[in-house]
Amino acid sequence: MFNFQQYRHIQAPGWSLGWTWAKKEVIWSMMGGQTTEQGDCSRYKGNTPHCCKKDPLVVDLLPGTPYNQQIANCCKGGVINSWVQDPANAASSFQVSVGGSGTTNKTVKLPKNFTLRAPGPGYTCGPAKIVKPTKFTTADQRRVTQALMTWNVTCTYSQFLAQKTPTCCVSLSSFYNDTIVSCPTCTCGCQNNLTHPGSCVDPNNPYLASVVQSPGKNSYQPLVQCTSHMCPIRVHWHVKLNYKDYWRVKITITNFNYRMNYTQWNLVVQHPNFDNLTQIFSFNYKSLTPYAAINDTAMLWGVKFYNDLLSQAGPLGNVQSELLFRKDKATFTFDKGWAFPRRIYFNGDNCVMPPPDAYPWLPNASSRPIVSLLYSILTILAASVIVLAYA
Repeated sequence: MFNFQQYRHIQAPGWSLGWTWAKKEVIWSMMGGQTTEQGDCSRYKGNTPHCCKKDPLVVDLLPGTPYNQQIANCCKGGVINSWVQDPANAASSFQVSVGGSGTTNKTVKLPKNFTLRAPGPGYTCGPAKIVKPTKFTTADQRRVTQALMTWNVTCTYSQFLAQKTPTCCVSLSSFYNDTIVSCPTCTCGCQNNLTHPGSCVDPNNPYLASVVQSPGKNSYQPLVQCTSHMCPIRVHWHVKLNYKDYWRVKITITNFNYRMNYTQWNLVVQHPNFDNLTQIFSFNYKSLTPYAAINDTAMLWGVKFYNDLLSQAGPLGNVQSELLFRKDKATFTFDKGWAFPRRIYFNGDNCVMPPPDAYPWLPNASSRPIVSLLYSILTILAASVIVLAYA
C-alpha cells in the first residue's frame, strides 16, 4: 500500500483493508499482517487456514512483532505517513499465502469490492486492474525475478464521506486590532448536553479523568471540550509584529479532543507571501507548488521528538511556531485582511475560516468610519423629520 497523498496520512489506530474473494479462496498464512476474524474453517482437518472468510479484513501488525512474522514495510500499527512528510514510511506491506485459487494466470481470479478504512470511512476503492507484472531485484543487484501476476487497486479520499461535520476551524488576531476573531459558532457542531448528554466535556468537570478514560464505542470518534465552535482542532493565526522590511506571524494549533493524540500531524497553509518566507521556528517546512509559477502554499509539520506529537486536550494540548516573512513592496499590505491566510488544512482536512467581513481591520480603515458617518446622518435626518412632524 502506497500513500501518494502529499499531506494526508493514516494515523492510529491505523488502516484496515478488506475485499471479497471471487471463488472459494482461503488464506493459509500471512506475514506482516493478520485478518481480524478466522471464519468457519470446520471443513479443514489437520492444518487449519489462517482465514476462511469470503470477505476477509486485514490489519497491520504492531511494532515489536517477532522477526519471523515480519516483512519489509510492515508492523507499524497501520500508520502510514504522508508522501511529503516522510516518504520512507509512506508505504505498508503484508504477504498472503492463498489456497483454492489455482496456480496459473488463467485460474487466478481478481478479488472485488475492496474497502479501505483509515480508521473510519472516507476512502472509496475502485476495481482491481491487471498491470505489468512486478519485478524484484536481488540484494546483490545481479538478478531480477518477476511476479506471475500483478494488479492495482486505487482508493481515493473524500472529506465529505469521512465525516458529516468539519474537524477544524481557524481563529484570527493581530497586533493592530484588539479584536480576536473566534471560530464561527457551531462550526463543528453545537453544545447539546440537554438532549444528547456527553456530546462534550466541561474542562472544569471534577469527573473529567473518569469520563476521558472510559472507552467509547468508536475510539477514533472525538470527545471534545465544550466550546462555542465544538471543533477537535483550532488553528490560530496571529499577525504579531511589523518591521521595516519584514513581518512576523505566530501560529498556534490547539487540540480540544480528549480522545486523540495527533501523531505526525501536519498543516497546509495558503498565503501569497509564502514566496518570501525568510525563517520558520520549531516547525518543518516544505513548499507545495500545485501551480508551477505560483508559490503560495506551504506544508508545516512538527520536529521529530520535539513537537511532532500534538497531545490530547489539556495544558499540553498545543503546538506553536512563528514565521518571518520578507515584505514585497508590490503586494504587501495590512489592509482588507491581506495578512491572513486564504485557506488552511489540518491533516488534509479543510478548516473552516471566519467570514471575511469579520477579519481584524486596520484602525484607520476607511470602511467603518464611512458606515458610522452615514449612520449619524441618517439619525439626524430621522430626528429632524420627527421634530417637523411634531411641529
